[in-house]
Amino acid sequence: MEQRILGRTDRPVSIVGLGTWQLGADWGEVDESDALDVLSASVDAGVTFFDTADVYGDGRSERVIGRFRRENPSAPLTVATKMGRRGPQEPGEFTLANFRAWTDRSRTNLGVDRLDLVQLHCPPTPVFSSDAVYDALDTLVAEGAIANYGVSVETCAEALAAIARPGTASVQIILNAFRLKPLDEVLPAARAAGVGVIARVPLASGLLSGRYTADTEFASTDHRNYNRDGSAFDVGETFSGVDYEQGVQAAREFSALVSRELPGVSPAAAAIAWVASQPGVTSVIPGARSRAQAEANAAAGDVTVPPALDEGVHALYDQYFRAAIHPRW
Repeated sequence: MEQRILGRTDRPVSIVGLGTWQLGADWGEVDESDALDVLSASVDAGVTFFDTADVYGDGRSERVIGRFRRENPSAPLTVATKMGRRGPQEPGEFTLANFRAWTDRSRTNLGVDRLDLVQLHCPPTPVFSSDAVYDALDTLVAEGAIANYGVSVETCAEALAAIARPGTASVQIILNAFRLKPLDEVLPAARAAGVGVIARVPLASGLLSGRYTADTEFASTDHRNYNRDGSAFDVGETFSGVDYEQGVQAAREFSALVSRELPGVSPAAAAIAWVASQPGVTSVIPGARSRAQAEANAAAGDVTVPPALDEGVHALYDQYFRAAIHPRW
């Protein structure tokens, strides 16, 4: 699989990585053997980048990845984790003392002395403009607890604030066919600054697979059930913040577009490939709950996106989502 340098980390990572939120929690149950099989299938298919967080299953996702690395020491992996959501979401919580405690826990979970990449996990907006926060992150690098740091953001404005900081190695942001705003300023700014872009939620929580209908039901433990109103966390993380029924309709049209322009390619693979084709994107991190899903996601790295598909994506966004989505995130 094609490898791209992840911003200021200078590390090569696969253009299709693996998001591991689902291996910890909030997408229904995945047992450990299945989780390890997903990691193995991904690596076998050429994936060299895993993304996790200290709160995914209260550390379960990190621990599973740690076990996989111990059992597969020769696998050429870069693992990014996140911190900042273990306590109250107040700017005053983002201190060097807390950073040390959080990264120590992640190092234990992952079984490493130094974390490859630590990202602030969608903290309150003022955190992105705090000199003290970046000084603390620089201290962790100097102390050897982390090799690099980045941010995971909800909004484009937050991404731009972080990109302007000289120590920011990467920015993780939602980017998919139903969320195009990062194309306007974030991707060009990241390219100019040499900052990596990790694109999450590439399938709009599964909508872009084309498998869902208005009657599809999700488990009570699945955020696609309990967070549609944003009561648990930012609603933009669930179906990219789009109205579900409208998203189902747009997904049908996206599937038809893929059938016309990329016959034989699944809508999910086309959606992942489209994100990876955007200038400035380093790696796309779809999730997977089975070996088959992991293999299918990785195969998207070999799909070439024709101009007509890109044009169709923009047309669908303008028709269905721009008015509601563009001003908000």
